[in-house]
Amino acid sequence: MNCSPLSQVQKRLFAWGMSKANDADDRTLQLIDHPHFANLAQLKQSMLGNLRGRILEIGPGAGANLRYYASDIEWIGVEPNPFMHPHLQQEAEKFGVSQIRLEVGSAEQLPVEDHSIDAVVSTHVLCSVGDISGVLDEIDRVLKPGGRFVFLEHVAAHPETWTRRIQEGIAPIWKSLFDRCHPNRETGPAIDRAGFAEVTYHNFQLSFPVVSPHIAGFAVKA
Repeated sequence: MNCSPLSQVQKRLFAWGMSKANDADDRTLQLIDHPHFANLAQLKQSMLGNLRGRILEIGPGAGANLRYYASDIEWIGVEPNPFMHPHLQQEAEKFGVSQIRLEVGSAEQLPVEDHSIDAVVSTHVLCSVGDISGVLDEIDRVLKPGGRFVFLEHVAAHPETWTRRIQEGIAPIWKSLFDRCHPNRETGPAIDRAGFAEVTYHNFQLSFPVVSPHIAGFAVKA
């Protein structure tokens, strides 16, 4: 089942809903079986708080991650929904991230130069891209040597589990309802195969149906 792009009205409503979600407290989202962190706020702070230099975030939505970055970074947001951009600007101002650049673009064609980015960030984005291998190639292209790809993604459950069976069965309607999101995408193996010099991530779960299995970690460009 193919999903048509969101209409302008849907995009506007989606942006409004995402902006309201910015008020949620990530400390209340408990991590299950993560070896180091108890909640989502702790995890995001550890992943994003120490990044420096020129940071590109793909699909930043309404800016839920901006509170975790250092204020002195240069931040580039590549967000295909233009109705998200005012919310991104507002969140950046709220949390003191003054050097920002917003682009209406896609993860498959990032609008930046080769080898120009210190870190690329993706949180709950790779589930919905059309060509995950192409996106990972683009991330590799724009990263400086030694640069980091930092990711937090929901992924397919283990084969032969009830969660995986549910993911497989609900995938067609899920993709239609949630803007091409694949609940059964094997994102970890795709990153493992992408040719990075180092890949490190942990598996854990959140207390959500269907999209409970998660991975979070980083990959280093050769």
